[in-house]
Amino acid sequence: MPIQERADIIGEFGNLLIKEKESLARIITRENGKPLREARGEVQEGIDTASFAYSKAKTDLGVTVPSEFSGKFAYTMVNPVGTVGIITPWNFPVAILCWNLIPSLLMGNTVVFKPSPEAPAASSKVIELFLESGIPKGVINIVHGVGKTIVEEIVENPDVRVISFTGSTRVGRKIAELAGRNLKRVGLELGGKNPQIVLEDADLENAVQGAVWGAFATTGQRCTSTSRLLLQENIYDEFLELFLKKVKEIKIGNGLDEETEIGPIINERRLDTILQYIESGKNEGAKLLLGGKRICGDKYDKGFFLEPTVFTDVNSKMKIAQEEILGPVLSIIKISDFQEGIEIANDVDYGLSSSIYTKNIDLAMEAVERLEAGMVYVNAPTIGAECHMPFGGVKSSGNGFREGGQWAYELYGEIKAVTIDYSEKLQKAQIDRFKDERKS
Repeated sequence: MPIQERADIIGEFGNLLIKEKESLARIITRENGKPLREARGEVQEGIDTASFAYSKAKTDLGVTVPSEFSGKFAYTMVNPVGTVGIITPWNFPVAILCWNLIPSLLMGNTVVFKPSPEAPAASSKVIELFLESGIPKGVINIVHGVGKTIVEEIVENPDVRVISFTGSTRVGRKIAELAGRNLKRVGLELGGKNPQIVLEDADLENAVQGAVWGAFATTGQRCTSTSRLLLQENIYDEFLELFLKKVKEIKIGNGLDEETEIGPIINERRLDTILQYIESGKNEGAKLLLGGKRICGDKYDKGFFLEPTVFTDVNSKMKIAQEEILGPVLSIIKISDFQEGIEIANDVDYGLSSSIYTKNIDLAMEAVERLEAGMVYVNAPTIGAECHMPFGGVKSSGNGFREGGQWAYELYGEIKAVTIDYSEKLQKAQIDRFKDERKS
């Protein structure tokens, strides 16, 4: 199928997403609990990704380059890799699927897709809309199930040439190991322990709003959620007062309620894990300043709700400051200056997202260079990816490939170099021809 026809299908899929935006958003909220306003934003991310892909098909999927010889024409083209395996998590069942599925299809690949068993309905709805948009039968194959058997089959099957996995670092390492035996290309988007640095010259009101949104949006269940807040000591007390006031005003409840700002934890198992981290923080000597308990009674008994939790007196070596919690738990660390903030921000295994609030352009630009993260935000929170920008991390947060924008297409296409010699004579490349020319 020509790429323009594939793009037309993706464009129609985008139109169907617009039409079904509200119904799909409600499925997302019913499955994983995130507030409707966030669920609508997730569907919009899929719409934007489809729009980007439609335009991508009409631009640059290859490049022409000058040859070092006359009478030669050189260019590149991109071929499909074959079959792609996509494994997605529950926290963004539509957005992350679209980030990977749409580039795969535009490049001409077939797909075997395994959604999270925690959010199968939203993912299934996306596939149904693709079928409605005119994708040929058999191009997309969805496999539901629990356990590692399905994942291992997708990863190890020789007919699947590329793997995209979004999830924990522990599972990502295993997938990379299994896929590496067959030299498969693997794109990993893994965990984070994302810092927000606030310096003494920052706009405190803006920084407070960023910290609240970054730490507690999606109930802290984003890989980019702010989990460490690094405050310069001169503004520490003032910031903390403003911050706690904002956190206490957060509306917690059913995500289908338009007023809700924080919904429930995805399931009881995740809730228990988060509570264990909270106990660990208390045992290591951190001060539990706010929250830390499950919310019960009345409307909260039908979900796994947890209070927004804030720790102070946190040492950067504590477990709660080193490991990904994936919940509404924030560790606040006091720093003396910019230098210490950068050192502590980088002193973790992860490197996904990071943020700094300052009016000092010199320090902002130095932070952009020195922060060990795939994404750096200046005067903005650690969450808020845009579909046309690269998404991914360094260190234990990923393996170099990026989702989003033009960079997503690098994973799903095979680059082929083409040279056409129309000089009607042998022209020898990769020799020292200049030496012969000098003699003449």
